[in-house]
Amino acid sequence: MGKNNIKHLLVIRLSAMGDVAMTVPVLKALTEQHPHLQITVLTRAFYRPMFTDLRNVRVYQADVNGKHKGILGLWRLFTELKTLGIDAVGDLHNVLRSSVLKRFFTLNNIPFIQIDKGRKEKRALTATKKKVFKPLKTTFQRYEDVFSQLGFPIQLETTEVLAKRELPQKVQQVIAPDNLKWIGIAPFAAYEGKMYPYGLMEEIIKALNNTNKYKIILFGGGDNQKKQAEQWSALYENCINTIGRMSFEEELALISNLDLMLSMDSGNGHLAAMFNIPTITLWGITHPYAGFSPFNQASDNNLLSDRNKFPFIPTSIYGNKAPKGYENVMSTILPETVISRITSLLQMK
Repeated sequence: MGKNNIKHLLVIRLSAMGDVAMTVPVLKALTEQHPHLQITVLTRAFYRPMFTDLRNVRVYQADVNGKHKGILGLWRLFTELKTLGIDAVGDLHNVLRSSVLKRFFTLNNIPFIQIDKGRKEKRALTATKKKVFKPLKTTFQRYEDVFSQLGFPIQLETTEVLAKRELPQKVQQVIAPDNLKWIGIAPFAAYEGKMYPYGLMEEIIKALNNTNKYKIILFGGGDNQKKQAEQWSALYENCINTIGRMSFEEELALISNLDLMLSMDSGNGHLAAMFNIPTITLWGITHPYAGFSPFNQASDNNLLSDRNKFPFIPTSIYGNKAPKGYENVMSTILPETVISRITSLLQMK
C-alpha cells in the first residue's frame, strides 16, 4: 500500500502520561503537513483531553484491564478497530500488547510500523561498566521515524505548539487569577530516583513565596502527594494545591496558562511543553541523553545531578534502578541554582 492509499492511520501509544504527551507535537506536525490524513489514537480514555486541539485526530479507548485484556480481548479490540477503516498503523509503544495487535493487522495485510526504542543503545547508556555516554535519538525523533517509514515525513521544528486554553470557571475559583506570575511545580515522580528531596523543594517554595511576586501552583496525584502538597499550601500563603481539586481537562487548561513549570523528569513537564510553557526539569539518576527532554526546551532548562560525584548517571531510563549510594544524587542540584534559573526565565517573558 502506497502513501496515497493511506487515508486513515491508527497510532498506538497506551502509556505512560509523559510518553503520550510527547506524541502531541508530533501528531500536530503530521496533521498539519499531511492534512488529508485522519488519525485515530489508541490510548487510555483518561488521556483524551490532550488531543482535543488537534485537527483530524480522535481517540479510541483501549480498555486493557477490562474488555481488551488478554489475547481474546486484544482480538476483540482489533475487530473493533478494523471497522473504523484503518489503512495503516504506527505503533509508538512497541510492547507485548501492541505486538499482538501487529500480528492481527499484518495477517489482514494492513501495514504496521513499530517504533525502534533503541533498547541496546539505552542499555549501553545506563551501564555501570563500559558505559557509552552519548546523546541518543530523542523520543520525538523516534516517533517521526515511524511516520516517515509509513510514507509521511514531517518537519517537527516548524510546528507551532498548542494554544493557551480558556480557564474554566472551576479553575478560576481554585486559583483566583491575579497579577502574580504563575509558577507550576510538579515535585513528584513515580520513582524516588527522579524526585527532588522534599526539604530542598520546600526551600525553593519558601524562597519563591517570600518574594510575593509568584503564585506557586502544585501538581501531582494520589493521596500521599496530595497530603504533602496540602502541607506546603498551608504553610505558604502564595502556594496552592491542585491535587484532587479539578479534572485532568481542567488541569491542562491551567497548565496552558502558566508562566513557568518546574518539574521532575516526569509527565507534567511534557504537558507544559505541549503549550510551549518554559519548563525546567530536574534530573536525578535519569539523564536527558536518553531522549526524554520536554519538547522544544533549551538545554539550560535541564538541571542535572553531579556526574563528577556520581559517574554512573544515568543508571536507569525510567528512574527505577539506583545503585547503592545513588539514592540522594539530586541533592547536588542546589535550590539556589533552581531559583536562579526560574528568575532568569521569568525575566525573559
